[in-house]
Amino acid sequence: MMNNERERFIAAQRNGDGDLTKFQTSSGRVLDYQQALQEVQSGSIAGVNAFKGKDGEMYIRGDADGDPTNNLDQLPQF
Repeated sequence: MMNNERERFIAAQRNGDGDLTKFQTSSGRVLDYQQALQEVQSGSIAGVNAFKGKDGEMYIRGDADGDPTNNLDQLPQF
């Protein structure tokens, strides 16, 4: 599947601590963090990847492309 055919994250919701809790995709779907992580790990979402943190948990992060404007923290709220 080509990158332009895969969904992207276009917006996010955060909790009171500022942690990302939900994502909206380019097709309009809303995914909670665990659903989003599963989709990222399966390759369904473009521009992001999953990594294991020092605490052993899996996390979503934007692909390293040197452009800070497209980091997940920069996504608008929905």
